[in-house]
Amino acid sequence: MNNEQVTIAQSYLSFKLGEEVFAASVAKVIEILEVPKITKVPKSPLYMRGVLNLRGSVLPVIDTRLKFGMTATTDTVNTCIMVLNIQMDTETFILGALVDTVQEVFEISDDEIKPAPSIGSKYKSEFIEGMVKTDEQFIMLLHLDKVFSSDELVTVKESLALPTIA
Repeated sequence: MNNEQVTIAQSYLSFKLGEEVFAASVAKVIEILEVPKITKVPKSPLYMRGVLNLRGSVLPVIDTRLKFGMTATTDTVNTCIMVLNIQMDTETFILGALVDTVQEVFEISDDEIKPAPSIGSKYKSEFIEGMVKTDEQFIMLLHLDKVFSSDELVTVKESLALPTIA
């Protein structure tokens, strides 16, 4: 009988918001887009930048910095949109998350993931799957399905149902 433990590595995509580094499971990321023209939606939540046309579909775009209580994103050449697959109850929701810059895809094993701090974090702990230390920096691993509550996603969906003014 073999007593060796099998270590499962998971792939994450790291990105920056300001000086802070976050990572999301690669399984949740559909694609990365350059920032095109984004159409504002009247009466939408403050963190919702607007919508864009993604191959004939309406893609809501969230300013991730505002969502995390930071200042609004200032578009630069490095700013991009991560198109994400978010699970809300039994429904899948496609959402664009505006980030300052995408960094790299990396693999880590479950035993390298440290628990999220329970105090002193300005982000809700249920958002954070864990922390990883690499090259003297901490990377917060996000649980994307929990970053947006069901109520917030319903609000975004409802705001998209509003008629837009050209």
